[in-house]
Amino acid sequence: MTATHPPHTPLSDIHGPVLHPGEDGYADEVTGFNLAALHTPDVVVGATDTADIVTALRWASATHTPVAVQATGHGANYPIEQGLLITTSRMTDVRIDETARTATIAAGAKWRHVLDKATPHGLATLNGSSTDAGVVGYTLGGGLPVLGRTYGYAADLVRSFEVVTPDGTLHHTDSTTDPDLFWALRGGKGNVGIVTELTCDLLPLPRVLGGGIYTEGEHAEALLTTWADWTRTVPPEMNSTFSLLRLPPFPEIPEPFRGGFWARVCLAWTGDTQEGETLLAPLRAAAPVAIDTVEDMEYAAVDRIYMDPQDPLPARESCALLRDLPPEAIRAFLDQVGPQVPDVPLLLVEIRHMGGALSRPAATEDAVCARDAAYLLEAVGVLAAPPMAEAVERATTALNTAMAPYGTGRTMVNLHGTPGDDSDRARAWTPEVYDRLRHTKSTYDPQNLLRYGHTVPPA
Repeated sequence: MTATHPPHTPLSDIHGPVLHPGEDGYADEVTGFNLAALHTPDVVVGATDTADIVTALRWASATHTPVAVQATGHGANYPIEQGLLITTSRMTDVRIDETARTATIAAGAKWRHVLDKATPHGLATLNGSSTDAGVVGYTLGGGLPVLGRTYGYAADLVRSFEVVTPDGTLHHTDSTTDPDLFWALRGGKGNVGIVTELTCDLLPLPRVLGGGIYTEGEHAEALLTTWADWTRTVPPEMNSTFSLLRLPPFPEIPEPFRGGFWARVCLAWTGDTQEGETLLAPLRAAAPVAIDTVEDMEYAAVDRIYMDPQDPLPARESCALLRDLPPEAIRAFLDQVGPQVPDVPLLLVEIRHMGGALSRPAATEDAVCARDAAYLLEAVGVLAAPPMAEAVERATTALNTAMAPYGTGRTMVNLHGTPGDDSDRARAWTPEVYDRLRHTKSTYDPQNLLRYGHTVPPA
């Protein structure tokens, strides 16, 4: 394209919608699951296939237009202003190879799309707490699965990617073809290209023991203390998270959870059901159990474990990786968000047990940098109004400051929250991986067109 061509001309070859501010459908096209990030790009392209993405990126490269991509918007923590937004929600094809136990998954597919095709064959996926989330964005950030202690990160199971780099070139990459590109796409998030499909391994796992053990929030200390001791003894087949939930009285929240303050442990056990039930005995004895949803379930029902919100909402999240969870860390945690603290504005605060396969090096080197963490701390607040947003920010900052002495100093890119300056973004990786990621970006995105969200600058 030359400078004499009007900017919209190349985009006329795109099969999907090409929309500008004020046009019908624009607002719906740019809106994702996290309503806190209100996108206002100059143009949004609703891609229907790989060719649409190639065309859009060639136009962006020729016009030096910055680019972002969105599938479901679960990870939308940064408003996209100006530039080009490519949405992939129409690209949901999933192909299962039952013999090879693999899934080939298009750019906009959700984990639910994959499960619907995989579970009839007795195969499971390394999805996170909600199967409503998109596969690609989740996996590019490493992907922290419900079954992570047992099987590792979602990125660990990826065999190959089809990816379009910002110059509009389509690449196939795996451990032997463009290995540096393959490395950066597994844990480096969206820094080097837009993935149009990936192929990953599936797990021969038709059922799990899973659910939640809930107590009234006043028993948080007893349950958390017991859980922390318990996590030091359980095998990697046991995956669990301690949570505090302060739920609003919204009709979308089912009874008896609606409007309550709860302490809970969510878990997924992949071993023998009776052995798993025996292992849970200390948790059930730690405090009066108000609700117990633990059951032997088909893996297709995995959403029943965490029961994440299904409707879009404006949220602010953050995370910190923890080295350990000694008694003084538990005290610091409860001093910030425990039952004695009035008016905590956080919907959810949780500590996830890491270790097991999550600490094991990947078979093929990748950019995931959370393998040295024993636990992960996450906080989520709903930004219902400006005063609430300020309260959420204060509470999140205070919690992370109080827990900093027990942390590794790093975060996970998918749960980091709104990225700040370069030093803040760098906390998602070790210094060595961050430096390598910047050099890889220099190769594949020297113009820094992929600059929205949690990205890094070229070296």
